[in-house]
Amino acid sequence: AGASAGARPADEEHRRALVRQSRHIAEAAAERARESAPGLEVVPSAADENAVAALVGAGRRAALTVVGTRGHGGFTGLLLGSVSLRVAAHIEGPLMVVRGDNERPRHAVVVGVEYGTDTDAARYGFEEAERRAAALLVLHAWELPVYPGVMVPPPTRMLEEIAEEQARYEESVPMDAVAGLREAYPNVDARVETVYAGPGHALVEASAAADLVVLAAHRRHRLLGMRLGPVTHAVLHHAHCPVVLVPTAA
Repeated sequence: AGASAGARPADEEHRRALVRQSRHIAEAAAERARESAPGLEVVPSAADENAVAALVGAGRRAALTVVGTRGHGGFTGLLLGSVSLRVAAHIEGPLMVVRGDNERPRHAVVVGVEYGTDTDAARYGFEEAERRAAALLVLHAWELPVYPGVMVPPPTRMLEEIAEEQARYEESVPMDAVAGLREAYPNVDARVETVYAGPGHALVEASAAADLVVLAAHRRHRLLGMRLGPVTHAVLHHAHCPVVLVPTAA
């Protein structure tokens, strides 16, 4: 679907020209889709409204919304456009951001989970892995928090006990996220992994060997509206393959 990102022009003739241009873009994109997937029903549509509102509205009726990475500035392909970011912050269903530099199939899907309750994202990953006949990695990365301003550190043994207890919990996170899914998708070659690393770095690194990364999108209410977390931002900007965000309640 094509949508105008700018405000309505005051001049009616100019507005009509923009509408015609939007329809032409949508029809050209639809024709390319038909060429890529012969037999697929493709319906072009041009919306005379704000691009974010149009995409979020259409996404309410869609199994999947797909956007690209038309960013500006910096290194080519690394910055995500503002429209795509705003759609990602407000879309109610799964969103695919098409990006990356992986040209050959890797036959692998990666799911990044932050909590054991991220089962919707894990399920989406199982479904994609089954559809693609790909291996599935459910990945959880974590780091011990740093508390700035603490003048006297706790005793070494206390730190060790805290780290050991935290590690046991973190190891359980991906196991909880896939509970019951292995039985529901017996044909999927799935494994879980917990790594001690920055989550953004770990997921971007894993994306180099994947065809798709799936993330549970934990969006928080902020003063200026819904916002994506820093890990989601890092993966959207730097992943080597397409990324699917599966909205999850905060």
